[in-house]
Amino acid sequence: MIIRKKTRVIKVGNISIGGDNPISIQSMTNTKTIDIVKTVQQIKVLAITGCDIVRVAVPDMESAKAISQIKQQISIPIIADIHFDYKLAVASIMAGADGLRLNPGNIGSTQNVLEVVAAAREKEIPIRIGVNSGSLSKEKLIKYGLSPEGIVESALEHVAILEKANYHEMKISVKASSVPLTIESYQLLSTKVDYPLHLGVTEAGTEFTGTIKSSIGIGSLLAQGIGDTVRVSLTADPIREVAVAKEIFKALHIRKGLEIISCPTCGRTDIDVISLAEKVEQALDKYADKDITIAVMGCAVNGPGEAREADFGIAGGQKEGLLFQKGKILRKVREEELVPQLLKLIEENVKI
Repeated sequence: MIIRKKTRVIKVGNISIGGDNPISIQSMTNTKTIDIVKTVQQIKVLAITGCDIVRVAVPDMESAKAISQIKQQISIPIIADIHFDYKLAVASIMAGADGLRLNPGNIGSTQNVLEVVAAAREKEIPIRIGVNSGSLSKEKLIKYGLSPEGIVESALEHVAILEKANYHEMKISVKASSVPLTIESYQLLSTKVDYPLHLGVTEAGTEFTGTIKSSIGIGSLLAQGIGDTVRVSLTADPIREVAVAKEIFKALHIRKGLEIISCPTCGRTDIDVISLAEKVEQALDKYADKDITIAVMGCAVNGPGEAREADFGIAGGQKEGLLFQKGKILRKVREEELVPQLLKLIEENVKI
């Protein structure tokens, strides 16, 4: 059982983050924010996929103002991603953003920070301080090298700026593209603060490598009880980021949902278990949020035992297989009928 580190609670729109609240899944649009139609379209798909909070890039004033129209058409909270220009932060808040991603030390004078804080305080929205290993100052690199100590100290300096302004509605991230550095940075940070932590491995890579790096980095931290929100960063469609995050959550039993158990192929199999598993996975997309376990086994060695633990399952033989339900063998089925019969069985017993 995972025992989560207790953090203070903040609100991002209608989502509570920290404390005992569910860990939220975030993603970021890859559309131009000024293209309101495409941005809204993508956010709606992300929300259906399971995204709880979405972030949009705000590189200019037109993008900040676009948030107002975008927000009117979506159902999930929206975060404005701000770099360097405090005026964009204030404009995004006025346009209805539910939160900011901003480093207060990078937006100029103390007065600039106070203006952003005043606007955020009025609208009761939080600020995420996000420090990445690639953005450390020369001073930090000289003092610490590329290390958890340098990353965390940099984050805490930004935190101190907001605390000095008596603002505590914040969450923090300390990401790196290196998985060990990411893990060590979050472990250190979690001993220093009680603010909610936003997890991620930054610039993790393409869908394949990024999924592996994110699963190890985010997954190991969540297993230690560290983390209140996550974003899987992939060089891929943002929908894949949400899908990977959901699978990480399900693997750690943080969230319930469809789980497919399938065995690795080997020389004992007399059936195309790879094709079977792929067909089952593709066909069961509409059951993604259902708390059911499906077993796709290649032979009798693992088949009956694993299928017995599953709600429904199939186990292959020579040009045929067995259909299971709750540990009970229902019947033998020809190979070409295994997947259709399994799907029919699920449809008869599970409501969409």
